[in-house]
Formats: sequence, C-alpha cells, structure tokens
Amino acid sequence: MNLSVPSYDDLSARIAAVRDAHGERFPGGAEGRQPVHTVYVPADRFSRSTPAEFGAEALRLLNTHTPGAGSFGAAFGLDPQLAEAVRERVAAKLAAEPVEDVRIDFEDGYGVRADAEEDAHVEQVVEAVAAAYQVKGLPHYWGLRIKSFADGGHERAMRTLDGFLTALRDRLGRLPGGFTITFPKVVTIEHVRLFAEFLEQLETSLGLPQGILRFELQVETPQALLDDGERRVGLRSLVAEAQGRVTAAHFGVFDYTAALGLPPHEQRLDHPACDFARHLMQLSLAGTGVRLSDGSTNVIPRNDGPDEVNAAWAVHAGHVRHSLRHGFYQGWDLHPAHLPSRYAAVYAFHLSGVDDVIGRVQAWHEQAAGDASGVLDEPATIKALTARLRRAVDCGALDESAVPAL
Repeated sequence: MNLSVPSYDDLSARIAAVRDAHGERFPGGAEGRQPVHTVYVPADRFSRSTPAEFGAEALRLLNTHTPGAGSFGAAFGLDPQLAEAVRERVAAKLAAEPVEDVRIDFEDGYGVRADAEEDAHVEQVVEAVAAAYQVKGLPHYWGLRIKSFADGGHERAMRTLDGFLTALRDRLGRLPGGFTITFPKVVTIEHVRLFAEFLEQLETSLGLPQGILRFELQVETPQALLDDGERRVGLRSLVAEAQGRVTAAHFGVFDYTAALGLPPHEQRLDHPACDFARHLMQLSLAGTGVRLSDGSTNVIPRNDGPDEVNAAWAVHAGHVRHSLRHGFYQGWDLHPAHLPSRYAAVYAFHLSGVDDVIGRVQAWHEQAAGDASGVLDEPATIKALTARLRRAVDCGALDESAVPAL
C-alpha cells in the first residue's frame, strides 16, 4: 500500500501519551460489588446484632403485610408474573443478608453530645464492631459517618475517628475489610484536602497501609457541585484533591433541597432539583471509578397498621424506582421498613425483561465469534447490559448460574 507520510512514529507516540493520560484520569467504572443501599444507624443505637435485627423486623413486616404473592405484588406495584419470584428472593435476602452496607452515624442521626458522652459511644461502637466481626456479623461494607468540617464539628470529627480506629486496632489488631468513612456536607476543596491529610497522619500513627483509609463524599450543598472560584462543576476537583481516597459520592436530599430554599413538602428525592444535581454528579464523575449513591426517603410507618406500612412502602419503592431509572443503583435506608421496599423495587427492576437482556448479551458474543444470527447491538450497550446482570447477581436478584454470559 502506498502512503503519503513516510512515518507516523512521532504522532503515534503523542497520541498514545494523550490516551494514557486520559486513562489515568478516567480509569473506568469501579471494580467489585456495589451495595444496593447504605443503612444509617445512630451510633448510640448500634450493636453487634443491629444488621440481623433490621433483617428480622423487615421480614416480620413482609410476612405480616404481604403473606402471599398477590398482596406482595399489590403492595409494590409489581407485574403479577414477577411477584412470586421477587417475593421469594426478597424473603431469602432478608433472612440471609438484610444489610449490604451499614454506616454508624455520629452526624445528623446522632446529634451533638458532650465529649464524654460521644467518647463513651465510640467505645461502645468499637466493642460492637469487634464482636460482630468475630462472629462474621459485619455487613459486606461498613463504616462511620463523622461530623462535618463545615459547621464547627471538625475537632469532634477527628477525635471520634482517631479514637475509634485506635481502639479497634488495639482490640482486633487489624482493620476489618470493607471499611469506609462518610465525609458529610462538603463545601470547599480545602476541607477535602485537610481531611485526606488527616487520614494520612492516622495511617502513619496507627501503622496502617498507606491509602487504606478511604471515604465517600456527601454531596448535599450547592457549593459541592459548583467550584466557588470558577463557578464551574467542581466535583472532579474534590475527588482529585483526595489523592485516590474517594470511593463514592452520595447525594444528600434534605440538606441540599433546604439549601436551595425548597419548602419542606417539596424536599423529596424525586424533585426536579434533585434530578439536576444527580445528573451533574453523573456528568462529573462518569468514568472516574467513583460510585454514585442516591439519598434517603424520610417516610417511615408511624405504627404497625397496614395503612401506615403500605403507605411508607409505596413512597419508598417509588423513590427507589426513580433512582434506578436515573442510573443510581444505590441509596440510603433509615428504617427496617425500608428493606422490603428496597429489595422489592431493586429485584423487580433487575428481573423485568431479564431473559431478553441475557439473550442480547449471548447473541452479541455469538455474533462476535462469527455467528451471524446475533442481534445488532453496540459494544457500549452490551457493556451496560452485562453490568446490569452483574449487579443483579451481586445483590441476589439472580443466581450466577442463570447468566452464563457473565
């Protein structure tokens, strides 16, 4: 073949350098399992049996108010053809692994206490975590939410985290896997920089591997979304400032909507203002390996009556479906009653049309191998479909044996 340019070597090397630099900034999606939720429990109420107790209460509510597939499908608005399979899997999940991620809360769910009282609760939590770890009772992911650096609670936040990690090291000799810190109410890049510096000092003092202390940002202020100086979307700068320590960005519905001045009855997860914020989060962090999580529903049953329970389930399941449609596969749960509606909505989402999804993935692989009978799908679509199947297996909606395409 005749060529007009004798050598592409210089251009090729420069193009490769650009590709490599881009790959460092955007390494792709996060590896490993993403939980479907994070359950927040106030620190003074956390015990080694809390996850199991949440599951037992959730299963009791499920069996009391939806004893069969018909009542279950009606409660959660499911296709009757799906209701039996979804209910069976939800019941099994609540019995075996009701909580995938727990955050022991020293912030808004806990409040401001005297130092001596919070110190005592830190010790109590250490004992509870150690006891749960020793009987394999910790969820797959777990961690603490500390107080914010933005409202004067920074000294208490550092004292709590230092005291917890020091005592847990002395108690167990190690930091159990799956540990994550929630860093709330981020308003400035300097707070992220200082928190990352503090974590580095903790690792050195405790003899922990460098970089093991990682955290998730709570996006619950307008300032977290827009850079204060440049007035541009600033989330990627916050992540970069953390030097690889940020695992996720979690949306905080109520602080965010209050900061915008929305009236209390409009401070809800499915408000258009929240959709805008979540879309900015997606746009900013796509391809960075930082996971996204939606926020919480604050509607819970006031009593055990069927009207109260079913009303709370309807609101929560609707919010979960809204998050899933927008590509947010994780959210916050605050009460045992949220677990049935969380898993019902998530499992129905994954199981609806799953045979078609599996068929499309298999057909694409057959086509790639030379079988012309496959359907025409873009590689990016197949990647998304495969990711959906992977999430379904990870959370228990599907058995891995049902999806050989993985």
